[in-house]
Amino acid sequence: MNGTLYRWSSLILRKMAEEINKVEHRSSPTTTVAKSRSFWPSVLRWIPTSTDHIIASEKRLLSLVKTPYVQEQVNIGSGAPGSKVRWFRSSSNEPRFINTVTFDSKEGSPTLVMVHGYAASQGFFFKNFDYLASRFKVIAIDQLGWGGSSRPDFTCKSTEETEAWFVDSFEEWRKAKNLSNFILLGHSLGGYVAAKYALKHPEHVQHLILVGPAGFTAESDGKSEWLTRFRATWKGAILNHLWESNFTPQKLVRGLGPWGPDLVHKYTTARFSPRYSAENVLAEEESRLLTAGHFVFLENPDGFHSAMLYACRRFLSPHPDDEPFPEGLQSA
Repeated sequence: MNGTLYRWSSLILRKMAEEINKVEHRSSPTTTVAKSRSFWPSVLRWIPTSTDHIIASEKRLLSLVKTPYVQEQVNIGSGAPGSKVRWFRSSSNEPRFINTVTFDSKEGSPTLVMVHGYAASQGFFFKNFDYLASRFKVIAIDQLGWGGSSRPDFTCKSTEETEAWFVDSFEEWRKAKNLSNFILLGHSLGGYVAAKYALKHPEHVQHLILVGPAGFTAESDGKSEWLTRFRATWKGAILNHLWESNFTPQKLVRGLGPWGPDLVHKYTTARFSPRYSAENVLAEEESRLLTAGHFVFLENPDGFHSAMLYACRRFLSPHPDDEPFPEGLQSA
């Protein structure tokens, strides 16, 4: 037990060090400059942290995509309309930006907006962009606070505030892009956000596609009961406290300094190895460029694309009722 407490103490110390090393972000329409006031030795830090570096990493990942695209920082203002606070008590009233990529498409193609999941970015769809862009006008975003988008102070105190953080920022992005009547796809937490957005603004959503969405489950209650019991233990209480204090897995990785990238690479390689999927879904270069999670569109891109075409058949086919159900997939 003493060893476990020591490890948790070390995590907390790393968090304190990260706060000392906190990066201040300033956004402009074309770039984001990061200034750091750090007392922490640079050799013990994670890869330099700024949205410029993230966007550059995303561009290297998207270099694997053949379809031309345009990357832009879409201005969403300094806070939700009618709100008495800036983006949830952010100390700055400067405008915020949503990093956006739009792929070339055939004129008249239906618009597909893609929203990534937790701790991810639009680059996670890199194996799908070419295929989908041949049939849709594909637009993918980095949600507010992730990827190459702005990172306002996050001080949400309730589920409702957190939902509004993502839903309202997405709505401001939609207005800035002058979009309506689009197909909305959300993965994981992005699926949760997409569903909440569709409920609040159904007039803009032509079709909703949820890919492994958070907040929905087909599992039995056994796992939920186990989680409740675990939270009642001292280990669960510590983990829950850290989580509620915004101590995320990403902070742990950043706290590992120069060992962080190697750890993420090892996880990515192991996650997409043949042991867990029918084929080796990532080449070595792709594995090096990507960080991982639960991604059906990477593990089985052909099946994902077939399911997408079937789900959107009424927007793509003149005879949607004649389209066969994709082989190898199960109907609901």
